[in-house]
Amino acid sequence: MPYISVESGALSDEQKVELIQRLTETASSVMRVPQEFFTVTIKELPDLNFGIGGKTIDKVKSEYIQSHKTH
Repeated sequence: MPYISVESGALSDEQKVELIQRLTETASSVMRVPQEFFTVTIKELPDLNFGIGGKTIDKVKSEYIQSHKTH
């Protein structure tokens, strides 16, 4: 039974439903395994638990938003 695990920041309920559906559909098509055999889990972690380039994700997001407001 294929198992798909996703780690991400916070997601809305609607995003979770869509993510599970689309991951299952895509993997089923590519692997040629019926959707009924797939298990999908989503592990949400706070942005402070992730880092890129020595910065926490909340800082990276904040800087990204600020840099795109001025363009």
